[in-house]
Amino acid sequence: MPDLDKKVCLVTGGSSGIGAAIATAFASKGAHVVIADVQDDDGLHLAKTLDAEYSHLDVVDEAAWGVCLDGIVSKHGRLDVVVNNAGIFRRGTIEDVDLADWNHVMAVNVTGMMFGCKEAIRVMKKNPHGPSGSIVNVSSIAGLRGLASGVAYSTSKGASRILTKSIALHCAREYKTIRCNSVHPGTIDTPMNQAAFDSSDDPQGMRSFFESIQPIGRMTTAEEVAAGVAFLASDEASSVNGTELVIDGGWMAAPNPL
Repeated sequence: MPDLDKKVCLVTGGSSGIGAAIATAFASKGAHVVIADVQDDDGLHLAKTLDAEYSHLDVVDEAAWGVCLDGIVSKHGRLDVVVNNAGIFRRGTIEDVDLADWNHVMAVNVTGMMFGCKEAIRVMKKNPHGPSGSIVNVSSIAGLRGLASGVAYSTSKGASRILTKSIALHCAREYKTIRCNSVHPGTIDTPMNQAAFDSSDDPQGMRSFFESIQPIGRMTTAEEVAAGVAFLASDEASSVNGTELVIDGGWMAAPNPL
């Protein structure tokens, strides 16, 4: 069972959905959790529930990253885990994608993640007993297989996959014990996805479709994704670096997943 006892962990986009499930899983395993988000009310409520901390953080603001992480180190003396979970989705094919939407998705999903990795390494390499830490980047199976209706999202998630591998190789060469891995969820039962279903012409039909995509016949829960992230964050995964953990109920294994 992954052990995160006394590890200092930051989770971006941690106020709801997958991020909230990750924060909850970390707290249950003894970690000191810092939830970072722009959804302040939800984040503060969850932090109080988990006896965790909350930090307002817009991931596209590089200076804010420095302030956030320096504050964590000042209080706790170290930083062990950073989960770059914050992300957004905008609908649009290559023919009708809006440039403003494209740029916003890239800023949050790619540049924000890059800032998170860069700042994490900056402080992790100065941990008390030498360089150490785990960075987990939440990508998507859309980063492994294109999504026609979300060209910006798919592109951003593909970029996060390769970003992860580049960082993992750099850290292995320079620091040995700082790791970086990516997680690729399939269809996840979250409030964000439910809101998308509710906004469609056929909410139940949309939900049924997404439940049927995964061979297990249901959507994956946020808690199941969190369990995978907890493993990658823990010392049990000490030799797992630069990998992509797919959590999709067998979707990617299917010969014709869509």
